[in-house]
Amino acid sequence: MSDSMIDELRTALAGVPQRDWLDDALARVRADPDAIGPLFARAERRLGRQPLFPDSPWTAGRAGRALLLAEVADTRRTTTLYEQGDTAERLAVLAALPLIDAGPELVPLLHDALRSNDARLVAAALGPYAAHLDAASWRQGVVKCVFMGIPLSAVDRLDERADPQLAAMLGALAQERAAADRRMPPDALALLNRLTVANHSRKQA
Repeated sequence: MSDSMIDELRTALAGVPQRDWLDDALARVRADPDAIGPLFARAERRLGRQPLFPDSPWTAGRAGRALLLAEVADTRRTTTLYEQGDTAERLAVLAALPLIDAGPELVPLLHDALRSNDARLVAAALGPYAAHLDAASWRQGVVKCVFMGIPLSAVDRLDERADPQLAAMLGALAQERAAADRRMPPDALALLNRLTVANHSRKQA
């Protein structure tokens, strides 16, 4: 578990009006992990959608759901909550994955999110937990972001993981778009230029 982030969320939730409900829900899940289902579903309605931090995707409801998941930290239950959840619940699960001791076991949830046509799910799938994605799936996710117009700032460790294969995929997409008289997003062009320069430098060395 990422204790520091969990502690930040717990501290930020201290001033939420329905904190007593959350404390009770956490205690119930601690005593009976199978109780998480309805509590997880209810958390956003009880805690609200107000942002906890400036320019952050963490709302009170999403953070409350993350704390509930951290109490359980169970692959089967986490998968069930994702599969049976609505979009907001799925986003909460994806956001919580880096904060719990999941290892790579929950990567199938990322694959499912990346197959989605919901830009929010695709972006969430490429957060910090995407470190567990294999390179080919990660590249496909980045290209899907470009295709869907999702800002590449959503992709964790983008410059660190970007490689010549991704450059080739982006180059092919740029050519397709140029042939159709459509532009590539500026952030995608900037990434392609960085990768092209880096690849050229490697060949020169």
